[in-house]
Order: sequence, then C-alpha cells, then structure tokens
Amino acid sequence: MVFTKNTGGVQQTFDPESLLHRMTNQIRRSLELPDILTATVAEVRSFLGTDRVMVYRFDADESGEVIAEAIHEQRLPSLLGLHFPANDIPRYAREMFIAVRQRAIVDVSTGQVGLSPLYLSTSDPYQQTEDIYYRQVDPCHIQYLTAMGVQASLVVPILHRNLTEKSAKPELWGLLVSHHSQPRTISEWELKVIQQVSDQVEIAIAQSNLLSETRFQRQQEGIINQISILLHQLPTIQLQQALKATINAFGGIGGRLYIEQSGELYTWGEQPKLPYELENSVIEQHPVWQNWIAQSKPSQVWAISDLYKEPNFRVLALAFKATPIRGLLVIPLHYRLNFIGVLTIFRPEFDTEILWAGRCEQNQRQQLPQLSFEVWREERKGQAPEWKPGDIFLGQALSYHFSMAIHQQQMYQEVQGLNSNLEQRVKEQTAEIKKSLHFTKIIKQITEQIRSSLDLNITLQTIVREVRSLLNSDRALIYKIFSESDGYVIVEEIHGNYASALGTTAPQECFPDEYARLYNQGRVRAINDVATAGLSDCHREFLENLQVQANLIIPIKMGTQLWGLLIAHQCNAPRNWQDAEIQLILQLADQAAIAIQQAQLYEQSHAAENQAKAKAEQLERTLQQLQHTQTQLIQTEKMSSLGQLVAGVAHEINNPVNFIYGNLTYANDYTQQLLQLLYLYQSHYPQPDSEIRLAEKTIDVGFVAEDLPKIISSMQVGAERIYSIVLSLRNFSRLDEAEFKPVDLHEGIDNTLLILQHRLKSNINFPGVKLMKDYGELPLVKCYAGQMNQVFMNLFTNAIDALETQVKHDQSLIPSICISTRVSADQSFILIRIADNGTGMTEEVKKRIYDPFFTTKPVGKGTGLGLAISYQIIVEKHGGIIECVSEEGKGTELWIELPLNPLCKVNNHSANSIKLNCERWQIKPIFYNLNNS
Repeated sequence: MVFTKNTGGVQQTFDPESLLHRMTNQIRRSLELPDILTATVAEVRSFLGTDRVMVYRFDADESGEVIAEAIHEQRLPSLLGLHFPANDIPRYAREMFIAVRQRAIVDVSTGQVGLSPLYLSTSDPYQQTEDIYYRQVDPCHIQYLTAMGVQASLVVPILHRNLTEKSAKPELWGLLVSHHSQPRTISEWELKVIQQVSDQVEIAIAQSNLLSETRFQRQQEGIINQISILLHQLPTIQLQQALKATINAFGGIGGRLYIEQSGELYTWGEQPKLPYELENSVIEQHPVWQNWIAQSKPSQVWAISDLYKEPNFRVLALAFKATPIRGLLVIPLHYRLNFIGVLTIFRPEFDTEILWAGRCEQNQRQQLPQLSFEVWREERKGQAPEWKPGDIFLGQALSYHFSMAIHQQQMYQEVQGLNSNLEQRVKEQTAEIKKSLHFTKIIKQITEQIRSSLDLNITLQTIVREVRSLLNSDRALIYKIFSESDGYVIVEEIHGNYASALGTTAPQECFPDEYARLYNQGRVRAINDVATAGLSDCHREFLENLQVQANLIIPIKMGTQLWGLLIAHQCNAPRNWQDAEIQLILQLADQAAIAIQQAQLYEQSHAAENQAKAKAEQLERTLQQLQHTQTQLIQTEKMSSLGQLVAGVAHEINNPVNFIYGNLTYANDYTQQLLQLLYLYQSHYPQPDSEIRLAEKTIDVGFVAEDLPKIISSMQVGAERIYSIVLSLRNFSRLDEAEFKPVDLHEGIDNTLLILQHRLKSNINFPGVKLMKDYGELPLVKCYAGQMNQVFMNLFTNAIDALETQVKHDQSLIPSICISTRVSADQSFILIRIADNGTGMTEEVKKRIYDPFFTTKPVGKGTGLGLAISYQIIVEKHGGIIECVSEEGKGTELWIELPLNPLCKVNNHSANSIKLNCERWQIKPIFYNLNNS
C-alpha cells in the first residue's frame, strides 16, 4: 500500500464521520471481546476493500496470535488461530508502536515502507502529526510478505492502559493489520478513520477487561461466601468440605490443611508421597518446610508455579516426583500474629499445543525469512501452571476465614475441655477416697505377690512394678547402695516415653555422705516440685536430666544396715505426695526388705550349687580336652613314626639304587665296546670255527646284540623311577623340614599324589581316577611342610574312598578329582580346592566332619581323626580356614585358605560369621562341573 493525500473520489463517496459512527455502533453491540473484534475486522475490511483484515494480539513472551480475521473471497489464506514468533516483529518496531504510535504502510512492488507516527515525540503525546516518512523495506521483510501472498499491508498498533491505575503506562496489546494481494494506496483520511477505529477498539478492550474483572470479583465473592458458610457452622465445622471447595475454586487436583496446635491434617485429591524412611511423618513437620514457613508473614501467600525450580523445595521435591503436581499455592494461617496452620493447594502440570504459521526454527529465525506459513503444531509437555494475582487475592481472603474458623473451633474445644476437667477432678477425688479405703487390702495383696518368688531379680522387678502401678507414677526404681559413696539403679519400671535410669549413679558432689546416714536413720523425703524444692543446683540438674518433676524416696533397711532406696518419680508434672501414699509405701518397703533378704539367701544357696556344678563341668571339659590332646598325640606320633619309617625305607632303597644308577652308565659304555669288538671279529673272521658258529646260533648273537642295549636302557629308566619315588618319600616325610619355612605347595601335592598312585590307577573293580590340575602361580608359602603333606594325604584318601564307594553304586561314573590353586587379588591369601564327584554328604554329616572319631566309613577302614587333625593343622597351626561344600550324590569340595603373611591369620575375621569362601572369592564349586563333564 502507498500513502497519498489525495482525498477526491473516495472521500466524496463515503462520509468519514457517518462511516465511523456506523462502525463504532457495530463494534459496541456486544460487551464480549471476541464479538467486538470479529465485528471490527469485518467492518474495516469492508471499508478498505482489502483481501484480509486481522487483529494480532501479543502474548506474554512477545510472540503473537491472530485472534480475529476477515477475508474477502478466500483471496488470501486464513491465519486465524495461528501464532507468530516474537522475532517476526523486531523489538525496535514494537518500541515505536508504543512510543509514538507509529503506523506502517508497506508497498511490496516498490520495496518502500511509509512510517507514520501519530505523535511528534514521546515527550508530548498530545501533539499529533500527519507526516509520513519513507524508506526502503528490509529485503527479508519483502520476502516474508511475498511468501504470504501480500503486495500491500497496513499495520496500526492497538495499545492498552490499565484504567484502575492512574500512573499506569500504555502497553502494546496488539496490531490491526490489513493485507491486500494487489498494490494499493492508502489515503490520509482512510488512515485517520482506521486510527479512530483502533482507538475505539482500545476502549472496548479496556471495558471488556473491566467487565471480566467485575465478573471475576463476583465469582470470588461467591466462592468466599460458600466456603465461609462451611467454616462457621459450629460446633461441627466442615473443614473437609471447605478444603474440597477451596481446591475446586483454584482448579487444583489436591490440597491439604494442617493445624499446628493439634497436628491434625485434612487432605483431598492428589498428595505428595514421602520417601520410605519418612512415610509415617507429615510434610508440614519437616524441618525444611517449617523453616520456610517461619519466614512468612501474616497475609503472605507463597505462589510457586514450578516446585522443581523453587530453591527452598529441593529437599521436599522428591515427595512430588510420583505425582502430577507441579504448582503450589501455600497459604500460611495466622490469627493475631499467632501461627495456626497452613493451607496448601496443588495444581497439575499440563500439556499445550500451539499452532504456528510455518515451522518455528529459533536458530534460523534471525537469518532467513519465513518462506512458508503452513500450519505447524508444537506440543509443549509438562507446563507449569501460573498463579494469577486473582488467585493470590482469593488465597489471602480465604486465609482470613480459615484462620478465624480454626481459632473459633480451638476456643470452643478449650471450653469443652474445661468442663471435662471439672468432671474429671470430681472423679479423681472420688477415686482418691476409694483408694484410701482399699490401701489395707492392697498392701496385703502386693506383699503376697512380692514374696511369691525367691528369685532376687523377679522380686525386685515385682516391687517396682507394683509400686509404680499403685502410685500411678511415671517411674519406680530401686537404688542399691554398696557403700556410703557407691551405688546405682539396679531395676526400674517406666510408664510413658521417658528415658531409662538403669545403671545411673548419683554424683558424689550432689549427695554428701550425710544423706546415707539420714536415710539409714529412717528418713523419708517427698519432693513435690523439683523446681521449687530448694535443692542444690547439682541435685536439681541431676533430677532434670532424668525428666523428674517430683519424687518420693523411701529407705530399704536390712536390720541396721541401709540396703537401698525405693524411689517413685513423677515426670509429666509436679505432684503432691499424700500422707496415705507415703505410709503405704513405707509398709511396702518393710515387706520388700524381708522379701529381698529371703531372695538373697536363696540366691546365695543357688550360687553355691551353681559353683559346684561349674566345677564339675570344668572337670568334664578338662577330661575332654585331655582325651582330645591324647588323640592328637597318638595321631602325631603315628604320623611321626610313619615319616621315620618312610624316611628310613627311602634311605635304605636310595643307597643300592644310587649304586645301580651310577654304574649303569659304565655298563652301557662297556656293553657298546664289547658289541663293537664282536662286530670287528665278525668282519675280520667271517668264517669262524664250527664250535664258534654253533655257539653263535645257540645264543642268537644278533638278538642279544640288539636287545642288550634295550635292557640297559630299561634298567636306567627303572632306576630313575625308583629314584623319583625315593625323592617323593623323602619330600613327603619332610623330616629335614620340620620348621616353619617357605614351601612349594604344588610340590607337596604332587608328592602326595605320587605316593597314592597305586590307589589312583585302574584295576579290576575300579576304573581309576581322572586327575585334573588347575594350578595358579603360587609363591612359596610359609608353613609346616610335613603337617601340610599330612593334610593333603587325608583329603586325597577321603576323596578316593568316596569315589570307590560311589563307583559301586554307579558303574557309569568317571571318578574324578580336581585340584585348583589361586592367589587372592590383594596377594595376601592363597586358596586350595580339592573336589571329587563321589558320594557327597548330608547337612547333618557336614556339621560333624571335624569332630574327633566321627566317621561314616565301615569299621576298620577309618579312624575318624583325619579331618579333625587337618582342621587343627589348618586353623590352629596356620591360622587358615578349611570349609566343606558338599551335596549328597553330587560330590564334595574342600576349600583351604592360608595366609601368605604368617602374622595375618584368615580366621581372625571369625570365619564362622563371614560369608563362605565361594562367596568371598566369587567362584562356584567345582564338583558340579565334574558330574556334568
């Protein structure tokens, strides 16, 4: 569009004033803003004769939406309901719309824009001008309008000022826009008419806002009246219904009302879910919440649109994670500066859908013009609700009504409580009279109960229980006096959540020795109020630490000696001890002294009996220990004798074997020389004498020459085998290695297996044992080598016995033994595992395998000492662990864990209380794999 001051033709055809009057009447036919804007765009489009007229309203984020539109014969596409990003209208343009109410007239064909400010300057808004300034249009804006199909446009700002505030500044509410698909000029009088229409629209917007505010206030007054009626229906105040109505009034999904004085909590709808450790507590009692509320002032309302962005809610936000709650309106309740409670409203998060005119790419918006205005839907998930000033005002109004109603209810309950207290006092006086009448009967009954047992602890506990029940006190205890300066509480009975006084000792500086002398003389002390009794600071502090507000002290005497004190404590409040109560407790103290004396005499006789039994048990344990020691000595002597025998046999065999082995080399050389000489004779004398030929034929010289080196070689292999066996016997006996020294355990295992080779081989009744070795890289281990060989011998013998037994029941079994060794990750322990797929054992047998003389083998085959001795060697001698993993019918696996450092014993960790080796080493038993394989 091009601006022109030519007023001929069109101006004569239309009367501007009558036209404006008609348009104004059309606009004001309705008070509803949508109807007004729809009429406005229709009249303006009809007046200008353009293809499209629309009203564009700005949102809070400076983006905008087309909210009213009129199109002529669909010459341009509809933009109604579509949003445009904030960057489509530059900030400087929006500032000029407000400052001088600048109008913009763009002609795409000429590439020019006419800028027509309504006012000369921002300093004088009442001095209008009709001047217009032209400049070239930004190329991006030309492409923008061309993409929309627009060749001419007119933009008039619509401002809004809050009429309720005199000093309020005008705000840019929106734009009145005219688009035409063909070039078109705008006359001066047309611009003036459109400006006047814009002014009327501004008035209509202000009136519509006032109407909306009036309706909103009327609605809030109705809500307040409705809730006020529910809150002031004494004596049955409807707090739950009022809470529900309040939540609905705010459009919430839940809420809660917490009353500070009584701790009552009313809830409705969705609620926060506290973590497991706080699930039985109230969120309003959480320290974070209380510190936050303590900062609030009367009539202050906390409006939180997004609780996950509130710094004070970081700790409590976890309670809302599992709920759709996003917004909070926290309304502290005060009555005359006194905090009464808190009312909280919860609003949910919501999802929105925005229709954009073209795809809104924020990163390219500043660089490229919009070339397509096809509808693009943007979905925004988890939006936080916004609390409006009207919500804050309603919250403040309801705060007053809730505070007043709760205060009135508390006053009403206090009056009712006073009436109940009067009735209760009458009942208490009556009860006191009845109690005095029954004291004589009670003292007899309690005395019988005290003397019903001769056990001292039961007697003492019965005394304090009956005294506390009789006096209805908070605590009753007995303070035993051992000397004038030594004593402590030995028994007590407590009613209520009060700290225990067991073991408490009276400070010497608080209770001088003269106190004991006075109590020994029969002194009774009744303190009605600790705070006003004139006690020393030390004495009063001691009683306050025990939460005592009143106490009664009665001495317990054994003849002329002070045995202890019978004490009653009142902890909840001071108490006036009655003379009848004191006399009754004095009589009970005398009966208690008799019962205690009898119980002590019985206890002494019982202690003497127990001492005799203890001596008998000690003798029995000593006898068992001697038997155990004897068994160990027998086994040790047996193994020592066996070791000496093995060493002796090895020594005796070693001498001739060394002689044979040492001369075999010479014998082999001599034999080769003789054979070589024989071959020379045969080569030089091919025709020997007949007698020589007969001898050659008889002895078969060729065979002897061929077989003799083989015989020598076989003798050498046999000698080496004998030498290896002798060396294994010597290593097994370890007579030269009895001290604690580094040893190669793999060598000890191999030597033991070599000695047991005759049992590992197959025979008619046994298929033989399949050995599998899974050796790790073990360092030298400090140990008693002979004793460790004894352990290996016992374990391998038991494994072979179990395999022989299992083969008899399962002919298809492949007897297998697997030996595995490992070093721990921290290089501090080694693990030896010996597994077989034999008979296995039950849980009952596993519990007894280390008991001396316990065996499951037939009579004469086992002594029951092998595993017992092995356990002592591993656990007691080497500080290690030996454990058994077994399953009946599947197999058995023995685990031996030894420390590499002799000072670091494995069993120092209490092996019985820690996890099994397989769990600590994170490996599975082997015998399962043996059966599978």
